[in-house]
Amino acid sequence: MLRHPTGERLIALGLNGMAQALEEHRAQPDIADLDFEERLALLVDREATARENKRLVSRLKCTRPARAVLR
Repeated sequence: MLRHPTGERLIALGLNGMAQALEEHRAQPDIADLDFEERLALLVDREATARENKRLVSRLKCTRPARAVLR
């Protein structure tokens, strides 16, 4: 199986979350108990979560702190 090139290909496609999840799955011996669709779903979910987190971080950087209300 082409392990290293697959991770590089995912990164080149901008799927960094999936690439990271794939590396983590390789370190888990019990991951082989899952079928293909379950493992694929985990990778896709990880990518979606990574993208949402990136959007939230970007939004938080753009917000300004609320001004203190003076009495």
